[in-house]
Amino acid sequence: MSPKKALLAGLVLTVLATAAPLVNLMTVDSIGDHVRSAYPDWSAADVSKDRTAITAYLVVVGVLGLVGWLTTLAGVSRGKRWTRWVGTTLFAVGATVALIDVSVGGEAYKTIVPPFHGTLGLLPALAGLVAVVALWRRPVSSRT
Repeated sequence: MSPKKALLAGLVLTVLATAAPLVNLMTVDSIGDHVRSAYPDWSAADVSKDRTAITAYLVVVGVLGLVGWLTTLAGVSRGKRWTRWVGTTLFAVGATVALIDVSVGGEAYKTIVPPFHGTLGLLPALAGLVAVVALWRRPVSSRT
């Protein structure tokens, strides 16, 4: 797979992972259910605060990921040599965040990020791995 195709796949997956918590908030509210199951004695206001914090976190992480994908795509499109290192660094950061999201709990939470959203957040990291391998396999451009 070409680096550009892998990067585009990661971009699309990140858009989906970023939009999912917002759609969830407006529809089924499984994030709210996740908070309520961890803290059944909390008031509706407290549940709402935690639900909003988790949703905001997922959206902010997604937006930062989108900036990374777009930056790396721009570098690939322009044949910049730095894209290998930037892409590799962004992959390492993104994969680390995704792994933290699926594994870190707190107080009454088994995982703070609901399992569905954590798993969805791993998909762009898989595309990132494919992109990094493709970046390092392609010949270095003569442009800087």
